[in-house]
Amino acid sequence: MKVLLFCLFFVAFNSFAQQPDSSWNKRSYWVAGTNLAVGGGSVALLSAVWYKEYPKSDFHFFDDSKEWMYMDKCGHAFTAYRLSMMEYSAWRWARMPRKKAVWLSGGIAWTYQLSVEILDGFSAEWGFSVADLTANTVGSALFIGQQLGWDEQRVQIKFGYKPSPYAAIRPDALGSNFPQRLLKDYNAQSYWLCVAPGTFFKESRFPKWIQIGFGYSADAKLRGYDNVYTDANTGKTYYAKQEYAISLDIDWAQIPVKKTWVRKILKPLNTIKIPFPAVFWRNGVCYVGMF
Repeated sequence: MKVLLFCLFFVAFNSFAQQPDSSWNKRSYWVAGTNLAVGGGSVALLSAVWYKEYPKSDFHFFDDSKEWMYMDKCGHAFTAYRLSMMEYSAWRWARMPRKKAVWLSGGIAWTYQLSVEILDGFSAEWGFSVADLTANTVGSALFIGQQLGWDEQRVQIKFGYKPSPYAAIRPDALGSNFPQRLLKDYNAQSYWLCVAPGTFFKESRFPKWIQIGFGYSADAKLRGYDNVYTDANTGKTYYAKQEYAISLDIDWAQIPVKKTWVRKILKPLNTIKIPFPAVFWRNGVCYVGMF
């Protein structure tokens, strides 16, 4: 049922894409087929494997807006934004007109995440989260708005990671190995809004590849709702704190290189915030360090 819903949305988007003024060709079929196989297949796999291990329930809503100091919501926005960009690159490769490719790409990314939220809605462990849906919408809207208005991404969402000591305290919740910690340990993650000032002033000599990054993270966050956690093994108490940071970064898509293949290799690096010295604040105290 959930997979069928995803497929219906996908068919609707592709019907929009195939209007007479669109160039529907072999590349378009390749992109559409890959989307349906990977997107629909992954939703089906989640339903059959991941959610099968948890008890089912009638469809219901769940308010998780105050969990994990909004780090999970940042993750939702980041995923929707990056999926939109990936889709756009694919549809433009398929020679789809720019505006149609923008709307289709943002719509597919948003719909894919909606299908996962629907799966959550039928799980007794979770529920359909309006807060997650809102974050998904923000991510796709950030891509769509900039691509329509500027035909480029002057403000980008990036992901940062630094190992944290907290996963070892609660490996069941924060991960027992690197792949799990990469996804589940919010203390190790950071999310960045990276702005390239030079892209706003086309005649300026300020390098367009230099970005200013505004980061957000959490520290000592070991439970979803609770901001205080006492380790039963050591008796030590941890107090969760929000972190804000300012740093520099690189817009790899703006690096002035002539080789097209080099630009294509560099562009995906924009997904990640490079480690760089940063000024950050935690509980009102200012620090300087790598972030």
